[in-house]
Amino acid sequence: MITTQTADNALRSYYLDVIGETLDKSANPFLAAIKKTTSDVWGRDVRKTVRVGFNGGVGAGTEEGALPAASGNNYAQLVSTLKNLYGSIEITDKAIRASQSNEGAFVNLLNDEMDGLVKSASFNFGRMLFGDGSGKLATVKTAGDADTAEFDTLQNLAEGMTVDVYNSSNASQKEGLIIKAIDRVNKKIAFSEAHSFEADDYLVMQHSKDLEITGLKAIFAKEGKLYGLDKKDNPWLVPNIIEVEGGLTESTVQKAIDSVEGSYGGKINMILCSMDVRRAMLNDLIKYRRFEPMSFEGGFTTFSYSGVPVVADRFCPEGTAYLINTEDFALHQLCDWQWLEGEDGKILKQVAGKPVYTATLVKYAELMCYRPCGQAMLTGITEA
Repeated sequence: MITTQTADNALRSYYLDVIGETLDKSANPFLAAIKKTTSDVWGRDVRKTVRVGFNGGVGAGTEEGALPAASGNNYAQLVSTLKNLYGSIEITDKAIRASQSNEGAFVNLLNDEMDGLVKSASFNFGRMLFGDGSGKLATVKTAGDADTAEFDTLQNLAEGMTVDVYNSSNASQKEGLIIKAIDRVNKKIAFSEAHSFEADDYLVMQHSKDLEITGLKAIFAKEGKLYGLDKKDNPWLVPNIIEVEGGLTESTVQKAIDSVEGSYGGKINMILCSMDVRRAMLNDLIKYRRFEPMSFEGGFTTFSYSGVPVVADRFCPEGTAYLINTEDFALHQLCDWQWLEGEDGKILKQVAGKPVYTATLVKYAELMCYRPCGQAMLTGITEA
């Protein structure tokens, strides 16, 4: 007979491995390409010591002259707090009882819940990789109520998401709005309840303000702090940012690659770009009959541009291409994805006062880039 204990056992023994493999390897090509490690995790923080520049104890001299003076490596410590990433499923008592005598129906019930959880987690984790840790999803361009307010972008939003509203002074205005429908042509959103929006109000994922992982937007910022260090005092924390403002050619990309590899000795091994930039690259390659598909880690299919694999991502800002050395990145984590367990060891827990059971998936992690100066970004690219 199917019981909550049966569901507990299934979540623990079968679904957890599938979820971890899907989220770490199949959800996002960039995430699949970087290493995941439990090293350098100290309590709630990641503390990574990195070498800056080269050892200075090298030089030339005469046969009888002085040897080069010893000079140790220069080091810096990157420090950031592990971010708490959660995902929850919900199963009603009625649904469990309805499938007590039908194992197939119960499996379908769990499969459907887990599929929804994985898709939601993949969407939001992928979105965070391109953010700055603030959790900001979209900003109001035109003030109005929930039916008339216009947003600057809908790229990070999907139906069913629960969001909070903040104003331009970062003060909370409304919590728990559910997105019911999205008009992507007119950049308008239908919410679960009425709310009056002011210009420059912005949306964040529920309870997530300033609590998301440090994504590419923060890493590729020209100024500010990164991992506890001020970029103004540490120029090596600033990637090479190039304003293209026009069409893209292989020569432009190669110059950016050369500027990084020539100055810092790194090796660019991925171009991470928006979909419009990928189209621009494809058009350029097809024009000269040089398009050749290739396989990429995680089971993804792509092509190379200027000799480097190209990966397009829905969350990458339009007109943007990140030129990345994936070996300079790592996802530091306290553990892989796990279920939260109660004191009794159970995963499924009844919601107080409701005939509903919930289970929560958790991961404590932070994205780190050890050598921002070894990366480059092209912006302002237009599709020919």
